[in-house]
Amino acid sequence: MWSIGELAERAGATVKTVRFYSDRGLLPEASRSSGGHRRYGAEALERLRLIRSLRTLGLPLPEVRRVLEDEGAAGRVLEDAVAGRLRELGSEVRALRWREAALRLVRECPPAERADRLRLLGAVNVPPSTAPLARFWRAWLPPRMPARATSAFLEEAVPQPPDEPDPTQVLAFARLHAMTTAPCPGGRQPQPEVHRVGGAHGAAALYAGLAEAYELAGPQLRRARDPYPGEALDAYVAAYASAYDSPDNREFRRLLARRLAADPRLDRYWELTALVLTPPGGAPEPTPGSADDWLRTALERDNAAAA
Repeated sequence: MWSIGELAERAGATVKTVRFYSDRGLLPEASRSSGGHRRYGAEALERLRLIRSLRTLGLPLPEVRRVLEDEGAAGRVLEDAVAGRLRELGSEVRALRWREAALRLVRECPPAERADRLRLLGAVNVPPSTAPLARFWRAWLPPRMPARATSAFLEEAVPQPPDEPDPTQVLAFARLHAMTTAPCPGGRQPQPEVHRVGGAHGAAALYAGLAEAYELAGPQLRRARDPYPGEALDAYVAAYASAYDSPDNREFRRLLARRLAADPRLDRYWELTALVLTPPGGAPEPTPGSADDWLRTALERDNAAAA
């Protein structure tokens, strides 16, 4: 039987540490001496070493207690605890990388711009959250649009902050955050005309068709090809034709071009999104906005050629 000091010495710990774990019931004592001093058996040494190993991995005390107490499922409990800690560490690492890039952004900008950049950065959570961007789009999309269609659109429209951002990407995301959280003029976002055609399910079909057209246009954007009529444009027009319950003919294509030109646009959003998604020195990643621009130009050229 060992005293608390002897156990601490064998484990390479302090008496304070042993007492701390004993007081919390993680390290049960085997007995007490006639003078009331704690006595520990040899099994306490292995338990103390396990506790210290788990704490070194960063597991909180409640998780350590679960591993110690659930002997029948200790392996599974330990795996769950380690997986949870890994997720937490991943979030912490992303936060540190974001802070590093943000600090570089402030250090490298002209002194006259620092106050504005500090204001932008101070409004963004660390690690950054995409929730404000998603709320912005939920208000933009037609009400009562099916949840699956909404989720599919948000997956394409809301850029995920990179795990290892550079200052340019941090600034672009902070500006996106500011743009999507600012009050809209008149208190309400301007809605595209197409949202008022065909109801919520019609809009869902439209966005599904547009997603297909954007996917077809993506390779052309990556190759930096000039807009041209083809499969991507046909899918683009077909999506609108379905929403308007109209055949895809020359008259409809001219009407569509006029309506698209009159609809409100979010060019700045897509410019910033491309900056967030594009690593330093990389080619710009296609976005729904850049794909839509490419397809609109293709439509205009198709109409002009027909005229």
